[in-house]
Amino acid sequence: MPRPPIRACLFPSRAQEDGTAKFDDPGLINRALALGRILFSDDEDMLAEATRRLRSGEIFATIVFAHQLQVSIGQCIADLELVAKTGGEADARGQVIYLPLG
Repeated sequence: MPRPPIRACLFPSRAQEDGTAKFDDPGLINRALALGRILFSDDEDMLAEATRRLRSGEIFATIVFAHQLQVSIGQCIADLELVAKTGGEADARGQVIYLPLG
């Protein structure tokens, strides 16, 4: 039986592939929001920008954050897959999700 497709709001793309590699953190968050996607980052500046927007009530793309020293690559992949399989379009806005999940 084929797997159900991952929702379009959670398809991965890299800033280099999207032409946004030179965008600053607010620009990347705005681009993800415009595309209806979540944004994965291990950059603490990105986390600070999401926190600022959360506190000010601004709408922003959901950030999935993983500290490089606190989660393995394998765990990141497994957790991101879980987020992709269980998330919906509404989940692509206004959240900060920390990895590892469990």
